[in-house]
Amino acid sequence: MSESERIELPKNYFPSDDEPFMNDRQKEYFRRKLMAWKEEILRESRSTISNLQEDMGSLPDLADRASTETDRSLELRARDRQRKLISKIDSALRRIEEDNYGYCEETGEPISLARLDARPVATLSLEAQERHERKERVHRDE
Repeated sequence: MSESERIELPKNYFPSDDEPFMNDRQKEYFRRKLMAWKEEILRESRSTISNLQEDMGSLPDLADRASTETDRSLELRARDRQRKLISKIDSALRRIEEDNYGYCEETGEPISLARLDARPVATLSLEAQERHERKERVHRDE
């Protein structure tokens, strides 16, 4: 769907179970939500890069230097998690374009609107996710 074909959403629109699942308005709602989330992450990333590029100055105190390095390390780890999240957001946007967004990859059943609103990159229904996590826990304990 091109930019000019985008659906207009009523102000304060929220997807409802009273309408057909993943109709054009719901897909547009989630597309906008994902795009806004991605833009926020990218904005934070640009801020981090700018902060990391700033000269630390000469920190004569070893404790100050160590603290600064620890902060930078944590920041870089957080940015790496966000880079992976951007990949999931891009994948969700592709699923919207391909008309298979909102359906569980495991069962093919619709993922609840509440779950999608809370976690718009979800690919599994709550039940399938719980099964997956239980299986993971069992294998981790072995």
